Amino acid sequence: MANTDQHVAVIGAGSMGETLIRGLLQAKVVLPENLTATGPRPERLKFISETYRVKTTHDNRAAVRDADLVLLCIKPQIFDRVFGDVAEFISPAALVISIAAGIPIYAIEARLKPPAHICRAMPNTPVIVDAGSTAIAISEHATPHDVERARAIFEAVGTVIQVEESLMDAVTGLSGSGPAYVFMIIEALSDAGVRVGLPRYQAQALAAQTVLGAAKLQIETGEHPGVLKDRVTSPGGTAIAGLATLEAGGLRTTLINAVIAATQRSQELGELTRKKT
Repeated sequence: MANTDQHVAVIGAGSMGETLIRGLLQAKVVLPENLTATGPRPERLKFISETYRVKTTHDNRAAVRDADLVLLCIKPQIFDRVFGDVAEFISPAALVISIAAGIPIYAIEARLKPPAHICRAMPNTPVIVDAGSTAIAISEHATPHDVERARAIFEAVGTVIQVEESLMDAVTGLSGSGPAYVFMIIEALSDAGVRVGLPRYQAQALAAQTVLGAAKLQIETGEHPGVLKDRVTSPGGTAIAGLATLEAGGLRTTLINAVIAATQRSQELGELTRKKT
């Protein structure tokens, strides 16, 4: 059942904000008439209002003033400016959920009236197709009910894990940025298919479905990826020839280094915020 008394403000109705609005409504965390979305573009707000039957406004302060849950869907580069403008208008009892990469809980808490109820979340872009992975970390004063509400939102668009905040930069480097790595792999496999004679549309379809199917097989069986890899690999066969080439090209090391680099960038963004706090 929806909580008919709960009011929600979504600050930033971009693609991720829209997806989470859909999640909020699907999970019945809020009724449409009790949700207010904000953004700078009139045409975008008109689309959100007409599609989801929610309220929209350009005024962030007005949106958060009576909200029981504030969802911050803003980029880390503008977080300080946008959140700094509205923080004092947020109720101490409200749950504040931030998806800004690298912005630590204490940097959010420092701007709010105590006791602050905060959930830091890192969803990835597959939430758009209800196949996302989201990690959440909670503040000291967040209640079990706060956690339940946060999980309900993100479980409506994928899977959720709860981690210590110290691991959020690592989550950002792995699953937050990870879809970009996988898209590049799909693109490379598709190019390879074209190189060996397949039409582009067929190569791309085969590459994408292969990645999807392999991931689904690993998730549903719970087997170690190495075990599943070995099942595809026969002595002197095609798969081992391809795997040897991947090893020679340093695929493992390159992917590991990509996650490390993205994690470090998340840490840098957080550090910039800490200097401003």
